[in-house]
Amino acid sequence: MAEEQAITNHYDAIVLGVGGVGSAALYHLARRGLRVVGLDRFPPGHSRGSSHGETRAIRKAYFEHPDYVPLLQRAYDNWRSLEQESNSRLLFTVGLLEVGAEDSELIVGVRTAADKYQLPIESVSRAEVQRRYPGFVVPEDYVALVESEGGYLLVEQCVITFIRMAEQYGAELRIGAAAIGWTCRDGLVHVECEDGHYTAQRLVITAGAWANELLRDLHVPLKILRKHLHWYGLKSPEAYSAAQGSPVFFYQTAAGCYYGFPQLNEANIKFAEHTGGEQIQDPLCVERTIDVAELKRVAGFAESYLPLVDGIAQKHAVCMYTMTPDEHFVVDMHPLCPQVCFAAGLSGHGFKFASVLGEILSDLAIDQCSEMPIQFLRLNRPGLQISSDDL
Repeated sequence: MAEEQAITNHYDAIVLGVGGVGSAALYHLARRGLRVVGLDRFPPGHSRGSSHGETRAIRKAYFEHPDYVPLLQRAYDNWRSLEQESNSRLLFTVGLLEVGAEDSELIVGVRTAADKYQLPIESVSRAEVQRRYPGFVVPEDYVALVESEGGYLLVEQCVITFIRMAEQYGAELRIGAAAIGWTCRDGLVHVECEDGHYTAQRLVITAGAWANELLRDLHVPLKILRKHLHWYGLKSPEAYSAAQGSPVFFYQTAAGCYYGFPQLNEANIKFAEHTGGEQIQDPLCVERTIDVAELKRVAGFAESYLPLVDGIAQKHAVCMYTMTPDEHFVVDMHPLCPQVCFAAGLSGHGFKFASVLGEILSDLAIDQCSEMPIQFLRLNRPGLQISSDDL
C-alpha cells in the first residue's frame, strides 16, 4: 500500500496554490503534456484568498510601470484563447475611465505607457465625461482619460475555467489539505501536505498570501494587507450599466485611490479603496467584518464622485493584497533549487496577468527560462530590498 501511494503521489510537476495564477499555471503545464497536480487548502473559486469578488479590472496602459505592457498584451491574447477553447465569456472590454490630477502618478503613468507602446488613450473633457458617463464627476482641477480596451474579468469564473480546462488535459486537483513545506533532494522536489507526501521533478509555488510560509528561506519582505470590497445600491441603474456603456473606473484623489465596476446583473455596483489596508499576520485568520473607518472613506468617495449611487451598502467582502516593498511582482526560479519557480507579491494588481504568469511559470518550470520580458520582476532587482547574502 505504501509503495502504491508513493507511485500515485509522484508527478512531473506540482502547483502549490491554485487561485488566479496557480490555476493558470496548472492549465499551461497540463496543456504542454506534463502529469501535474494542483494542491490547495480551499476549493476553486473560494473567498478566503485574493481571487474572488466577481470582477477584476484589466487594462493595457499601465501606470505602475510601462514594462508591464508587453506582458499585458500577451495576457489579453491568452484570455481570449482561453475563452475560445473553453467556449466561455470571461473578458469584457467595456472601457476604462481614469481620473486624476494632471501631474498625478495615475495620469502621468498612463500617458507614459501609452506613448511608449502606441496604445489608444483618449483625453476626455469634463463635459464629455458628463455626456457619456452621467454617473461620474470629474472635478475642475482633474483630467480624464479613457482606454477603450480596458474592462473587467469574471474572477471566479476565470479560475474555475482554467482548472476545468487543465483537468481536460489530464491535470489532477487535490483539495482540502494544507501544504506543510517542501524540500529539494535526490533530484526531486518533495512536498509535505496534511494529506500525505508528494514528489515531482518540478514545483510551482503560487500561494498568494501564504507565500511567506513557503518561500521563507528567500527572505522576500512580503506584507499582507486586508482589503475590502463594497457593493452599493443605485439611484439610476442605467447610469452605471455595462450594457448602456458605463466603464470600469479608477480615480486617484487627494484622499486615496479608488476603483470600481459597472452594474452587471444586480441593481448595484462594486467599488473599493485601492490604497490603504490593514496589515495582518495570519492569512488564515483574517477578520472579515466591516472596517468602519474604511467604509466612511469609501462612502465619501461615492458621495463626491458617483452622484447616482444611493449610499446604501448592500454587500461586503474581504480579500488580501500581498505586497512587495516596490509593489511589483516577484517572478523567478529559486536560486538554490532551480526545479522550483514561483510568483508572489502581486501587490493588489496581479489578477489581470494570471493568464500570462501561468504561461511564464510553465516556461520556467520546464525550460528554466522564458522569452517573456520579466527581468524587472526577478528577485535580484534593487527595489526588492533583499540582501545578496540571502540569495
